[in-house]
Amino acid sequence: MTNRFTDHEITDKELADLESLAKTCRADILKMTTLAASGHPGGSMSSIDMLLLLYKFANINPDNCRSLDRDRIIVSHGHTSPSVYSALGRNGFFDIDEAISQFRLAGSIFEGHIERSVPGVEWSTGNLGQGLSAGCGMAISGRLTGNDPHIYVLMGDGEQQKGQISEARRFAVKHKLNNITAFVDYNKLQISGNIEDIMPQNIKDEYTADGWMVFEVDGHNHKQLFDTIKKSKEVDRPVMILAKTIMGKGVSFMENIAGYHGKPLSEEQLEDALAELGIENNLEHYKKMRKEFRFNAKQHKIPEYETAVNTGQPKDYTIETKMDNRSAFGNALTDIVQHNSLKKSNTPVAVFDCDLAGSVKTDKIKKEYSEVFFESGIQEHHTATCSGAASVNGVVSFFADFGVFGIDETYNQQRLNDINGTNLKVVTTHLGMDVGEDGKTHQCIDYIGTLRNLFGFKIIIPADPNQTDKAVRYAARNYGNFLIGVGRSKTPVISGENNKPLFGEDYNFEYGKMDILRNGEYPMFTHGAMVPYALEVQKILKEKNVSLKVINVSCPVAVDSKELNSLIDTDVIFTYEDHNKHTGIGSLIADKLLDGGEKCPRIVKFGADKYAYSGKPAEVFKLMGIDPESVAEKILKNIK
Repeated sequence: MTNRFTDHEITDKELADLESLAKTCRADILKMTTLAASGHPGGSMSSIDMLLLLYKFANINPDNCRSLDRDRIIVSHGHTSPSVYSALGRNGFFDIDEAISQFRLAGSIFEGHIERSVPGVEWSTGNLGQGLSAGCGMAISGRLTGNDPHIYVLMGDGEQQKGQISEARRFAVKHKLNNITAFVDYNKLQISGNIEDIMPQNIKDEYTADGWMVFEVDGHNHKQLFDTIKKSKEVDRPVMILAKTIMGKGVSFMENIAGYHGKPLSEEQLEDALAELGIENNLEHYKKMRKEFRFNAKQHKIPEYETAVNTGQPKDYTIETKMDNRSAFGNALTDIVQHNSLKKSNTPVAVFDCDLAGSVKTDKIKKEYSEVFFESGIQEHHTATCSGAASVNGVVSFFADFGVFGIDETYNQQRLNDINGTNLKVVTTHLGMDVGEDGKTHQCIDYIGTLRNLFGFKIIIPADPNQTDKAVRYAARNYGNFLIGVGRSKTPVISGENNKPLFGEDYNFEYGKMDILRNGEYPMFTHGAMVPYALEVQKILKEKNVSLKVINVSCPVAVDSKELNSLIDTDVIFTYEDHNKHTGIGSLIADKLLDGGEKCPRIVKFGADKYAYSGKPAEVFKLMGIDPESVAEKILKNIK
C-alpha cells in the first residue's frame, strides 16, 4: 500500500464517506464511555476527524501494522482512547463491537489509555507530553533501518504546556526529522477550563521559533486536512498542523464544554446525543456483550522484533590494567557498533547522548560512527523516551548518561519504556558515592531501589572492566530493557586466588549468577565500585584471623534463592554497597532469603544511611562510616 497523501486527490465520495463515518465514530465514543461510566469523550470527539483521515490514507492497515515499513501514527494524548479504538475498529484492525463493549473493563486490552497490545497502536501513552519524543525515536529507527516511514503524531493543546515537547521539537529540527507531521487538537479546553486561563502560551510561535513549519486548518474539515497533509510532504522540515477543533464536536449540548473532557454522558443524555447524530441506540446489546467478556492474558502480549546483533569478541583486560568501568563500556560499545555497521543484515545500533559523550565514553562513536550517534543536548526526558521508542522499531538503543539523570530524573520515562516493552540499554555512569566531589545532589544512591520498581528492567552492576565488557555485549544481544550501572573512578581488574583475572577469557557472563571472589566463613555480598573495598575488608579481617567470603552480586534483582542459601552457613551475613542501605542489595538479599523459606540469618547492612558529602570517594566513605577499616571493625563486633 502506498502513501495516498502524495499520489492521490481526495474525491467527493471519499469526503462524504468520511463525514458519515465520523458520525458513527462519535456515536461509538459516546456509547463506550457511557457504558464504562468513565472516560474522555470531549477530546475524543474533537480528534476523531484527524484520526479517520490518517488511518484511511496513511501507509498503515491491518495487514502491515506489525511490519517495519509502515507509517506510524502516535497518539500522545492517550486519554482520547475512545477515538483511537473507534477509528481503528472501523478500519478493520479489530472488531469494533469488542472495543465498545470492553472499554475500560478489567482484563480487556481496550484500556482507559491506549496500549501497544492493541493492533494499530504504536505507543502506550502515560503522562502527557511524551508522544512527540516517541515519534522522533521512530523516525530515527526508520532512518537506520532504511524503511523511512512517515511519522504522524497527534497531541492535545493543553499538553503543549509540557516541557518535554519543547525538547522533542528541537531534537527533530537538529536531526532533520523531516518525515514527522504533528497535529495539535486545538479545542482550547483542558480539564480545568480554557487553556489560556490555565497556562497561557503561543503554540504556533513556539513551533515556528524552533524551526517547524506550521499550518493552521479547520480540524473537522476533511478536505482541508487532506490538502494540508499533502502540502506538508513538500516541506523540507518537520511540520505541525494546528487543527482548530471543538470539544464535544457533533453533539450540540456537549460542544465547547470543558466538563466533557473527562465526563461521560448518562444513559438519558446518550439517548439524546445519538438521536442528534442519527445513530441507533443499541447500548443494551453492548451491555450484554460486556457481561460475556472472558479475560485472555495472551491478548496483552506486546509485539517484539527479532534482532541480530553481532557483539564481537570480548576484550580481556590484564590485572595490570588501570581503567574505569565506563571506559570498558565505551570500548565494548564501539566494538559492537563497528561490527554492526559492517554488515547491513545486522540490527542497527543507535547511541543516544545528553551532552556527556566524553564522560560516559561514547565520544569515539560520536567521532567515528556519527550516523548512529544522536546528540540531544541537556534534554534527558526526551532522550529517554526517544531512545526507548526507537528500540521497538527495529534497532537496539543505548542511552548513556549519569545516574541521577538517566535513572532519577527520567524515572517516569523509563517506567513508560518498561510498559511499552522496549529494547533499551540504559548505561549510567557516575553512580553512587563514587562520584565523590560532585556532592550529594549528583551521588545516585538509589539506582537499584528506583529501577527495581519496574518489572521488566534487568539490572547489571559489574565489578571491573572485564565484567563490564561482557555485560555490555550480553545486554546488546538479548532483547529487553537493561540498566548497566558503573561508577566514575578507575577500578582494578579483579583477580582470583590464582592472581589471574577472575572475569577474563574463561569467564562467561550469566545474568543472575553471583560470583565468589574470595572464599571464607562469613558471607559479604557486594557489587560494582564497592568490590575493591570489600576485598580490602577481607584482607584486614584475614590479618585478624577472621575469614570473609566476598560475593559479587552483579545482578541484584535476579538473585536466585537456592544459590543464595548455598552460600550461607553462618548466623550473620553482611552486605556492602554505596547505595541507600534500605533499598539496595541488603533488602534484596533479605527478601530472597525469606522467599526461599530457609532460616534467615541476621543481616548487617553497610551502605548509605543519609545523603553523603562532597569529597574524594575514600574520604566520603570514611565520613559515612563505610570505609574498609570502619566496616572491618563493625564486622568484628557483630561476630563475637
